[in-house]
Amino acid sequence: MRIATYNTELSRKGPGLLLRDILSGKDEQVSAVLQVIVRTDPDIVLLQGIDYDHGGVTLAALAGALSRAGADYPFRFALRPNSGQRTGLDHDGDGRTDGARDAQGFGRYPGQGGMAVLSRYPVETGGVRDFSGLLWADLPGAELPRADGTLFPGAALYAVQRLSSVGHWDVPVRVGERTLHLLAFHATPPVFDGPEDRNGLRNRDELRLWARYLDGALPGAPPPGRGFVVLGDANLDPADGDGRSAAMAAFLSDPRLQDPVPRSAGGAAAANAAHQGDPALDTADWDDAGPGNLRVDYVLPSADLTVAGAGVFWPAPGAEGHEAALAASRHRLVWVDLAPGG
Repeated sequence: MRIATYNTELSRKGPGLLLRDILSGKDEQVSAVLQVIVRTDPDIVLLQGIDYDHGGVTLAALAGALSRAGADYPFRFALRPNSGQRTGLDHDGDGRTDGARDAQGFGRYPGQGGMAVLSRYPVETGGVRDFSGLLWADLPGAELPRADGTLFPGAALYAVQRLSSVGHWDVPVRVGERTLHLLAFHATPPVFDGPEDRNGLRNRDELRLWARYLDGALPGAPPPGRGFVVLGDANLDPADGDGRSAAMAAFLSDPRLQDPVPRSAGGAAAANAAHQGDPALDTADWDDAGPGNLRVDYVLPSADLTVAGAGVFWPAPGAEGHEAALAASRHRLVWVDLAPGG
């Protein structure tokens, strides 16, 4: 069984525009994303960068396009993300309350850049746990941003500020006689802030939410003891780039998880000379004038599962699929194969 995560970056700047582009059948980025998913053929894939709408119309259109391209996903799941949900407060300290950053998570409109699960196995929707409403201040051990010793940009914000910039879901999927829990998330980039490091601290705590969940530290939410996979876009590299890399390195060494260290020839070929990490593990292709290529997308099975293979869909230059991977998104699809019954 192949499980994947993929930040498609398909999100558009206005509601309904992604649906329009999917239905047109002519959008080059949409076509490239479809090619990547069809080529890798995951049985379950967590998508990021998918605009959410009521009734899941856009997600259904994408699933229909995938079916016509040869990849059927009869089971779909999505919840309204925190992105774009306005609070009427100033979140980033610029003195305004109407910007895209003045929302529970960055977004020009509610639902921009959401998440979705496509699956060939039934999703047990009645057992889904949605942690997206957890206040940042309520995470055990949370570290909130401060400037000159006071909460930034003001204490009133943290009475309503959720931790999840997009979402944190525990989605149970029925695989034969077993239930596999998908611990899905998409964290904020740890940049675009000031010396208070608001986004850096939030990014780290979005990752730490899963550690606290597995610890049993979230009230009323006993964790799955086995048979789970943490997956999504953590926006954090364990060795390079901005952000609190030590948190990612610590998470990867958690004995309750295993890191299949998925690799690609394309990542190795696009290495950044100044980076410390193994470039074959990189999953995102940013401008070298910025962060460069980083490992930020993860599929991390629980220690009791048996990994049969793993990879990053980033073919080497000139290899089949290379151009599609680059045209689809700056992120690459990451996949892990789990052995049957393991």
